[in-house]
Amino acid sequence: MQPKPKPERWHLAADDAPHAVLNIPADARRERRFEIACAITVQRPADTATAWHQMTVQANGVTQWSRRVPTQNPGSYDGLDYRFSATVPVGQALRIHVAVTVSPTGVRRRSLMIEVEEI
Repeated sequence: MQPKPKPERWHLAADDAPHAVLNIPADARRERRFEIACAITVQRPADTATAWHQMTVQANGVTQWSRRVPTQNPGSYDGLDYRFSATVPVGQALRIHVAVTVSPTGVRRRSLMIEVEEI
């Protein structure tokens, strides 16, 4: 009997990038289940009347979640986060893609993070 492998952990911090991709390679011997956490923060200028930000999350090309919301906290920070689970069959890779869009009224991307932990 082989010892159980140590749970996989993956992390990607993309700072203020408009999108990020985390590629988890295939495992030829076992099916895996992952808990995936995606988070963004944005900054809204104090003098902006209306603004919005959006995060879209895909796993292997399939949209898991997408949300556009008004950006709150003028002069400070706001954000979005999303968590989900994914089962990855034997021999299949997992590709997580997160895209961040902001309104053209001065809102700026501040951080983008993807964390994946095997459960």
